[in-house]
This record gives sequence, structure tokens and C-alpha cells, in this order.
Amino acid sequence: MDGLKIGEVARQAEVNLQTLHYYERRGLIPKPPRTDSNYRSYPAEAVRRVRFIKRAQELGFTLKEIKDLLSLRAAPRTRCADVRRRAKIKVQDIEGKVRTLRAMRKALNKLIGECSGKGPVTECPILDALDPEDKR
Repeated sequence: MDGLKIGEVARQAEVNLQTLHYYERRGLIPKPPRTDSNYRSYPAEAVRRVRFIKRAQELGFTLKEIKDLLSLRAAPRTRCADVRRRAKIKVQDIEGKVRTLRAMRKALNKLIGECSGKGPVTECPILDALDPEDKR
């Protein structure tokens, strides 16, 4: 067989061995055939596929979403509009997370403004706000 060993794929794709095993278990990369000496023998395409997965993760796609993207990529009847629609949905998801993060930042800044940083921890307005049942 003329494939790559798992360490070579990991090195070229810049991931660790456990990542490759995990991707295999999740069905993101096909389980490779084994050599006579029982080594995994990955096709060169595996490196490209792992890089695709990592880049998609960097853009915020979940592994399930990435699996869907890989399926679309392999389907000859898929239209670019199908991929575009998924990317737009991901942008909406990210925008929602940004709104949530901004609200969290605003709330924390308000709490920080209420706390002088002086006095005992038992009188800390930040801790009081985090534990509304603890009314001293």
C-alpha cells in the first residue's frame, strides 16, 4: 500500500493523533485500510480533509455541521447556494453569540463599577449579584 501513516497525516495536517482517531470515530474521515503489518494507511487526501475540518472549526462550524458540509462537497448535485445558505445560518448564529457576549460584558462592567475592590469579601457586590439567594 502506498498511503500515509497516521503520524505523517497528523504532522502534515498539524493535529495530534488523538484528533485523527476522534475524527474517524465521528465519521469525519473514513477509517483507512491497514497494511499487512497492521498500520493505518491513509490516502494523501486525508491531510486535505483534516485541514478542511480544522479550518471549518476555526470559522465556528460544529463537527456535525462540518460533516454536513463534507457530505455536500461530495454530492455532485449540490449547488453552491446550499453551502452559502449554511454559511449564512452560521453567521446568524455567531451574531447571536456576539449579542450574548456583549450583554455579558455590559453586566460584568456594571458589577465591576459597583465594586470598589475594598472591604471584606463578605460585602462584595459582585458575589452578592452572583448569589441572589444569599441576602445578608
